[in-house]
Amino acid sequence: MYVPVSGPAADVAATPFPTGWCATDLGSLRPCASTYEVYPVESLPPLEAADLGDGFDWLGGAGGPRSEHTEHLAAMEQELAEAGLALPVGFAAFYASEHLCRVFDEVSVTACWSHLSGPLPSPAEEGARLVRFLRDQQDCVIWYLYLRPSGEAFVVFSHVELESAGGWAEGEPTEEVRAAVAASLMRCADTFEEFAYRFVVENELWMQANSAGAESRLAPRLQAYADHYASAAP
Repeated sequence: MYVPVSGPAADVAATPFPTGWCATDLGSLRPCASTYEVYPVESLPPLEAADLGDGFDWLGGAGGPRSEHTEHLAAMEQELAEAGLALPVGFAAFYASEHLCRVFDEVSVTACWSHLSGPLPSPAEEGARLVRFLRDQQDCVIWYLYLRPSGEAFVVFSHVELESAGGWAEGEPTEEVRAAVAASLMRCADTFEEFAYRFVVENELWMQANSAGAESRLAPRLQAYADHYASAAP
């Protein structure tokens, strides 16, 4: 189930969105009251810049066979270009790769699945677009790439499916609907690469923490993530 942020959301300059990281537990390192909880972004482990390149070297790179999303991405890029926008290089490379585009689905412990939409109009500001790329199996939470006319691109999540949110899907929403949909958006990662790294590492760490061999040595990137929570424990 979707759980609202507890406590005041962090203020982020130049964006209209509160922030939070929507995820499940990490075993004893980070509890979760339900399927998902929204954690303050400032509580998350810092990430090494070297891990956040758009080549996804930590996942084996973006090369290899092209994915089934290639034609969809090309059509999306054309539509975005007509609106003066563009997909980030990393996002396009991730979903164009047969290897990478399946990663979220393969690691998700809550049965999230990749589902690319076309560009969707933002309920929060003129000229911006959202691209849905990942959703929970029961749509408890849905993740979108948010593209601003300034060129800024980041990741938001919502419990609202923008393509089917009543009047919003028909392109003529009432102001009440527009405001409600806009209010549902929360910024969770400053780049798609940051989102991908956290999502993959957290799901791998959950599987390790809940496996029969949980006492075995963690991979370095998982150990660094776990150490952050261990050091913050009272």
